[in-house]
Amino acid sequence: MRGTQGDGSFVAVKILVAGGFGAGKTTLVGAVSEIRPLRTEERLSEAGRPVDDTHGVEGKNTTTVAMDFGRIDIRPGLAVYLFGTPGQDRFWFVWDELAQGALGAIVLADTRRLEDCFPSVDYFERRGIPFVVAVNCFEGAQLYPADQVRTALDLSPDVPVVLCDARERDSVKEVLVEMVELALTERQSVYS
Repeated sequence: MRGTQGDGSFVAVKILVAGGFGAGKTTLVGAVSEIRPLRTEERLSEAGRPVDDTHGVEGKNTTTVAMDFGRIDIRPGLAVYLFGTPGQDRFWFVWDELAQGALGAIVLADTRRLEDCFPSVDYFERRGIPFVVAVNCFEGAQLYPADQVRTALDLSPDVPVVLCDARERDSVKEVLVEMVELALTERQSVYS
């Protein structure tokens, strides 16, 4: 049976994908999911224009209103469930529910709107949820070295900062590996 180990055991881990509006969360989940991703996107409306800051992402015409969901099997018996969070403040009430039982999180950063990462970083720091910052490197985005992003976001040295392309499956898989390794290291230090 797919997803089970030889002894029949199965482990599923939950990872959140957070970040600002238009950072690429839906794209990241879709790039790596082995199932057809669940998406709760709606078209941006005229009524929302004063609320939704589209500066830097003017071409964006949809937004996630609840969550994105995808799944990837890392190896037999180990599946990662990805939950993409909505990026706008008015949908943050969903975050507490989505964070229940999460092994960790990926904060997807868009260098065009880097300040949009601060709420996600603050959220995970306050709750003690391990996270990595993945800088989404795509056409039109200014590229910065990871150490400059770390400084700009005032991250502690133990928070990994990785460069990725949220459209590319292999790139996203590298971010997932980094996240799982971080969470396992933190869990081992708690139980040592």
